[in-house]
Amino acid sequence: MVRLKVVLDTNVVVSAHLNAEGYERFVLDLGLARKVQLFVSPEILTEYDAVLCRPKFSIDLKKLDASLTLIKGKAKTFRPKQKLSITTDPGDNKFLECAQTVRADYLVTGNKRHFPKQWKETKVVNAKEFIKIISPELKR
Repeated sequence: MVRLKVVLDTNVVVSAHLNAEGYERFVLDLGLARKVQLFVSPEILTEYDAVLCRPKFSIDLKKLDASLTLIKGKAKTFRPKQKLSITTDPGDNKFLECAQTVRADYLVTGNKRHFPKQWKETKVVNAKEFIKIISPELKR
C-alpha cells in the first residue's frame, strides 16, 4: 500500500491530545505509526507547539514535549515553495502551502469552512471523513 500524504491542521492535533478516544487521535496515531505519511512545515510545528502549550488545555508539559518530539521524528518537514492567500483565516494558509509543496492527498481539519473543498490534488476533510475514506485500506 502506498502511504497517503497527509497534513494535519492544528485543531486536529489539539483534539488528539485532549481526547484519546476521538477520530482525531486515531488519525494522529495512524501518522505516528506510519500507516500514513505526515507532513509539516516549520511554521506548522511552531503553531502546534504554541497552541498545545496554552494553559487552557492543561496538557502535562512532559507528555507534550514527548508528543511533539514524536511528531517531529515521524513527520517529514518541508519548507513551502510558495506563499498562498486562499483560506478565510489567513493563519490557515500555512497548511495549504505545505499540502501544495508535498502534493498531499489530504488535509485533515476540524474547520473545513476555512478551506476550499479541494486545493490542487489535496482533498480537505475532517477526521471522521478521513477514517471512513481509508478504512478499507486499513483492513488489508
